[in-house]
Amino acid sequence: MNYRMIGYLLGIVLLIEAGLMLIPATVSLIYGEATMPFLATVAILLAIAIPLTVKKPKNTRIYARDGFITVASAWILLSAFGALPFVIGGAIPNYIDAFFETVSGFTTTGSTILREVESLPRGILFWRSFTHWVGGMGVLVFMLAILPSDNGRAMYLLRAEVPGVTKGKLVPKMRQSALILYGIYVVLTVIEAICLLCTGMPLYDSLVNAFATAGTGGFSVKDGSIGAYGNPAAEWVVAVFMLIFGINFNIYFLLLVKRFKDILKSEELRIYIIICTVATAVIAANICTSISGLGVADSIRAAFFQVTAIISTTGFSTADFNLWPSLSKTVLLIFMFLGACTGSTSGGLKISRVILVIKNAFRSVRKTISPRSVSVVRLEGEVLSEDTVKSASNHITVYLSILMISTMLISIDGFDFETNFTAVLSCISNIGPGFGAVGPMGSFADYSYFSKLLLSLVMLAGRLEFIPILVLFSPSAWKKH
Repeated sequence: MNYRMIGYLLGIVLLIEAGLMLIPATVSLIYGEATMPFLATVAILLAIAIPLTVKKPKNTRIYARDGFITVASAWILLSAFGALPFVIGGAIPNYIDAFFETVSGFTTTGSTILREVESLPRGILFWRSFTHWVGGMGVLVFMLAILPSDNGRAMYLLRAEVPGVTKGKLVPKMRQSALILYGIYVVLTVIEAICLLCTGMPLYDSLVNAFATAGTGGFSVKDGSIGAYGNPAAEWVVAVFMLIFGINFNIYFLLLVKRFKDILKSEELRIYIIICTVATAVIAANICTSISGLGVADSIRAAFFQVTAIISTTGFSTADFNLWPSLSKTVLLIFMFLGACTGSTSGGLKISRVILVIKNAFRSVRKTISPRSVSVVRLEGEVLSEDTVKSASNHITVYLSILMISTMLISIDGFDFETNFTAVLSCISNIGPGFGAVGPMGSFADYSYFSKLLLSLVMLAGRLEFIPILVLFSPSAWKKH
């Protein structure tokens, strides 16, 4: 293992975080608030990062194990230091609470320990939402975009950080791929912010809500989330962009290069659009007939917003879906597992992975009926290797195992099963709200410190799709081979 190179890369990550933290510091300065929480954290980051990066190692090669450990360590360090402004500024005095909030931000989960947010300083709230935007595409991808590196090292980092069934390059050079991804990400974020401005939303609110939507995170600067604005036009804008950010970013690249036939061939995209449409119709009909005073137009808007919020794992809300009929809640619960598309900023299992497992199950049935038949699993028209199919099944097995074990462990806090189960589900799928006490109008504040640390680890594991975190805490990974 190349420890010196791992330390060098982690130092660069901390330097990037120090630079990014100057943005909310500037926001605090504009609003006449204290900048010390950010400047003090920047000083701490520089004091640690500069010794790590002052001299580049002669041996810059890293391999798969090094890449996984680098990515997992980077995300933990980002969260550990990103929590300091909350503590230093007094917004969240307890460090464990601040760490939970920051992990929730960077992993784009959106779960919160705050009972109310509107009294907090603008700079702090900006940083809270900005962590969604930074974590949405991934800070290691950002590093690859701005720094020259050899493709061998870059590929291991990209594979460890970017979620999905398969990880590849859009163009031959890894740095160009990272630049294209971030370029698309930035442009879509700016377009959403402009659209929100056009609905009458203030500039500050437009920016932070665009950050949270782009990262599919869901932190809001209003206690009532997006519904607090009472702005139907803004709700439609946010809902549409939640749908957009749940789509594989490769689709937007294909759109740029005018490969429209390849877009139409996307099996995952078709299924994503179909299930969102059907779910919206089902929930709209269900709440329209079950909730008095809710008209057809309002039902469709509320249903579409909540469907896109949950399947994209953004977690915004315009209504307390805890109070919705069982059918609607069941559909949303299924979407909490499912997530959106591979290669998007969303969490969850991912549609393509579920498609693979279902297709493999049908293949097993066919093999049972006709043992001598030769059958393969295809996705997007391509034959997938057995390793890829097995990897999808293994991922779901690990996902469900962590979900069950973590639910059991946090049950010691005494909450009901619905609250505990959906609390872990929302963290592992990076959604934010669940049902019960952790619903859209609730918070995670009453959980014990042990549960908050466990849920923080679950959020990190879910965002990085388990392997980097499992490798980091595996004793065998640290042995010399």
